[in-house]
Parts: sequence; C-alpha cells; structure tokens
Amino acid sequence: MSDQIQTLENELGTVLFTRSKQGLQLTPAGTTLMPYAQGILMLAEEARAAVDVTAGHTAGSVTIGALETIASAKLARWLPDFQAARPDIELRLTVAGSGDLMRKLKDGDIDVAFCFDRDGFDKADEHLAKRTLSAEPLILIVPPGKAAMRVDLTALGSMRFVVTEAGCIYRHLFDKAFAEAGIASPRLAAEVGSIGTIARLVAAGAGLGLVPRLAVVEALDRGEIIEMPWPGPVDTASFAMIWRRRRVQPPAVKLLLAAAGDKFAPVRPADARPRHAVSSLS
Repeated sequence: MSDQIQTLENELGTVLFTRSKQGLQLTPAGTTLMPYAQGILMLAEEARAAVDVTAGHTAGSVTIGALETIASAKLARWLPDFQAARPDIELRLTVAGSGDLMRKLKDGDIDVAFCFDRDGFDKADEHLAKRTLSAEPLILIVPPGKAAMRVDLTALGSMRFVVTEAGCIYRHLFDKAFAEAGIASPRLAAEVGSIGTIARLVAAGAGLGLVPRLAVVEALDRGEIIEMPWPGPVDTASFAMIWRRRRVQPPAVKLLLAAAGDKFAPVRPADARPRHAVSSLS
C-alpha cells in the first residue's frame, strides 16, 4: 500500500498524506482528491452492475441500514419473506441512528436505508434518492392515570416531555411538530437515547411523549402507556427508503427496492388509478 501511495503521489506531483507516529493524515491535496477517488470506486461498481444486467445475472448482496424501531416493527416482518422468495440474494442488516445511516449510505457501506424522513435531505444531496413508503401516525403517550387529561396545544405547551437527544430523527419530529403548531417547545423532563426509554419514563410518570405510534406499539399493547391524538397540524412521520443514485443499480439492490415499494405502498381505494411500477430506481 505504501508503494501504491507513493506511486500515486509521484504521478500527481504532490504529497497526499503526512506520515507521523499517529499514522497517515490527508494533506489539503489529499482531501481534494478523496471525493474523486470515491466517485471512481462508485463508477467501478456501476460498471460491474451494468455488466451483470447485460449478462442476466440477478444474484448478489444487499446491505440494508435501518433505525432500530423500523428494523423491529417493519423489516422483521418482511425481510424473511423476501429472503425466502429470493434465496439468491444475500442480505445484511445494519441498525444505526439516522445520522449514521446517512453517512454509511454516502460512503457506500450500506445500499439502502429505511428511516423516518428528515425534511429537505434529498434537495441537499443530489447523490441520494428517496421514496416515501407510508405516513406513520404521531401520537401523544401518557401514563394510564392521565387518561382524562386535557389535550389541546395550549395545555400541552405547559407540560413536561421526555424526548430523545438533539440530532436524533425523533427529536427532529418532536421539534417540528411543536414549531408547525406555532407554539414554543415545552419544558423537557429528560433527554434519552431511545424510544424504548421514553416509553418507560412516560409509564413511570416522568412526563409525556410525542412519538411515531409504531415505535411504542408493544408498550401500548401491554397497557404500560396509553395514546392520545396529537392536536397539531403535523400528525404523521414519513417512513422512507433512501438509496444512492447510480446509472445502473446492481440487480439485487433494484429487486429489493421494487419489493419494498410494493410491500409498504399505501393502500388505495378500489376506484383509484393503478399505482405505477417503481421507475428505474437509478
């Protein structure tokens, strides 16, 4: 590897790395070169995918990334059926937070991410594509003893809430819901690392929660918490799949994207026009 680096530096006529006891660090020239190198690697992947399509190959592997909530509530019910239908496709699943999922997607560590949508990401990064799969209800969760509480925006603004940490997609949904309602975010009882912890603290009476319903359905079924409708204008969270744009998608990735689009497509009325098939998914 050292010889290859030196050869590349000789060809470019500049130093790409500084060497020290701590290891290699990119120079400004190396930092400039890095996105081009990543693009070259992605282009090589696209070339292999194009050859596979021409040769009629469909086998391959797909690495999926998902939020923990979505992995357990959505994908766990679907992936085994997809694997049974497509045994020639090797599936790998990575569970991470929304920020890590986007970084892994951009770096090529995963092929598809399943998460809640954060507004405007697809406009900010032209290399990513998105398809919204469903609108999941946002609900207020309260302890069973609060079943008779008053639920309106004015009252809720004076109450305390348990939320996830800043930067998390669930915190983004919480902040957006209050902002769109035109009221200041309420006082926080606690900032925690997971939806499961929110449900447990709400059940213990620490505060209220505002979360996608699918994230707490088991706690609801057990009667540990109860749900109430969110009275604000933003009352759903968009469940989406996100992938890297390519000139030609690898066959295995394309098959998974199409299958997910069919599986999680919203139910339409009987008299609705037929849903168009997934486009090229490039």
